[in-house]
Amino acid sequence: MSVFTTVTPEQLSAWLKDYSIGALTELRGILAGIENTNYFVSTSSGRYVLTLFEKLKPSELPFYLNLMAHLASHGLPCAQPIANLRNAYLGELNGKPATIVTFLEGRPVMNPTPEHCARVGEVLAQMHLAGQTYRGHLDNLRGPQWWSGCAPELHRFLSGEDAELLHGEIRFQAQHRHDDLPRGVIHADLFRDNVLFREATAGAPAVGGVIDFYFACVDVLMYDVAITLNDWCTTEDCEVDTARAAALLSAYCSVRPFTRAERQSWPVMLQAGALRFWVSRLYDFHLPRPGDLTHAHDPERFRRILLRHREGARSGASAALLCA
Repeated sequence: MSVFTTVTPEQLSAWLKDYSIGALTELRGILAGIENTNYFVSTSSGRYVLTLFEKLKPSELPFYLNLMAHLASHGLPCAQPIANLRNAYLGELNGKPATIVTFLEGRPVMNPTPEHCARVGEVLAQMHLAGQTYRGHLDNLRGPQWWSGCAPELHRFLSGEDAELLHGEIRFQAQHRHDDLPRGVIHADLFRDNVLFREATAGAPAVGGVIDFYFACVDVLMYDVAITLNDWCTTEDCEVDTARAAALLSAYCSVRPFTRAERQSWPVMLQAGALRFWVSRLYDFHLPRPGDLTHAHDPERFRRILLRHREGARSGASAALLCA
């Protein structure tokens, strides 16, 4: 469980007096996440999720909270931030910026079918379209400049082969600017544990919620598609499951068709998405922050995904994944 900042029921009860959501009845830590402190909160009026931000600054947070409110207002299945009595989404609890949002029904699906992937592709495209009218702007805090800055710190933990892979991929990505690709608000972390599914009345899976927007930013839309596919459509052996990939990509482009330039960028985007999460997992694994029961993901998975995509780019297999 990622609980860097402990919150007691007494502390939260006092904090909730600044909100109109009733009295606290239950407080429970969430067994997921490595960036923020999260709790399930039940009150006399409903269920919510409390987040205390461990890295992000108060000046950065309005982008994320207003984005969630914007997407929810457009009918996307996103948590709605709750405003306090001063009409602010952001407060402070135990010395940390904090917010409370509506609870979304559903549960993550860790062994997705092509049908699950299709629903994810649809909702991702819908988010990209709805995000076009969002006026906030935040550059990608985990982009190429961040990769390059982390690499020297990680070098001592890597084998010679892995160090060359890391630095070689960073050099490769630096050769591609992507100025001709559509840009907008992206989720940038739409992994399996950040989508909640519920069963629809007809028995088909339906997305009940999209959560954890705290890596969202303005960047290349195709990069977001690649990040999503790298998690939802890869097997235990880090191979791309072509049936799942086809379902996700076909569903996405039925809502927002890909441009020619996006299709041409696809192999590079797949590698960029794998590199980003290999670097972040290496950093969290080897240079963890002090925390209570924190969990760091194994970086090996994304190293292997990156290698698979490099092989796929050479053979043309990566480009063949895109829908016609």
